[in-house]
Parts: sequence; structure tokens; C-alpha cells
Amino acid sequence: MLGLCAGLAAAPTPAAALVQCGGASWYAMTSRTASGERASPDTMTAAHRSLPFGTRVRVTNLRNGRSVTLRVNDRGPFVGGRIIDVTRAAASRLGFVGAGVTRVRIEAAGTASRADRSSCT
Repeated sequence: MLGLCAGLAAAPTPAAALVQCGGASWYAMTSRTASGERASPDTMTAAHRSLPFGTRVRVTNLRNGRSVTLRVNDRGPFVGGRIIDVTRAAASRLGFVGAGVTRVRIEAAGTASRADRSSCT
């Protein structure tokens, strides 16, 4: 289920205060992204519905604890319950290429405390 982690208001938050929990999927497109750059499945980038292009987010797979830092360069996902789409390379590092989807926590890179990191269930 899509939602914000405990303790955050439902209103949009600045990237520095971002902590969201929900579904993630991966894609391997090679066309232009919403930011205008050429997509590559081998880059460490992601699509998010509203974060500004260039925002760096730390994405943690809640099923296995693996994390990566990604740069937002596209818009999406547009599937209910999902909060981020990542490239194939990112999904590989996060350990969910085979599954196609997983549950993740996303946070502004370098800003969350350890207490924040345990707030997703």
C-alpha cells in the first residue's frame, strides 16, 4: 500500500524531509526521460511522480535491507501502490530484478537518522 511512513503529514514535503514507503518496480527503457535525457538501463537513476529532477534519493529494499542512491530523472510510476521506478541496474543492486517489484523506503540521500530508517513496516 502506498503511504508515508509514520510521523509525516500527508501534504507534500521538501526533498530534504522526504521519507516514503511503498512499492518499487524497475524498467529498462532507452528512450527520452521526462527530464529530456536519454534513459539507460545501466545508470543509477529513477522515476518519481513529484520530486524535482536531479534529486538524489536513497532507496532501501525492505525485504533484504540493500540500499542504493539514485538520481531522479523521470516521472512515474503510474501504477497504484508504487512510489518509484528504478533502472534495471538499480534493481539488480537492490536484489529484485527477478521479482519485478518489491517494497522500499525512499529518503532524501544523506538526511535520515537511524530512527527514521526503522519507521516503515
